[in-house]
Amino acid sequence: MNFQLAIVILLFIAALFYVGRVIYNSVFAKKGCGSNCKCGVDFSNIDQAGK
Repeated sequence: MNFQLAIVILLFIAALFYVGRVIYNSVFAKKGCGSNCKCGVDFSNIDQAGK
């Protein structure tokens, strides 16, 4: 096997692993405020400029 072909195959496998991990994390993401949402923030007492 050619050395360059082995490197290309390894990079392709690494890219597949990365894409698979990103898809898995987006599908099975944690629900609730632990996943960087702002659901616990209360904006009701913020003064709106210009109104």
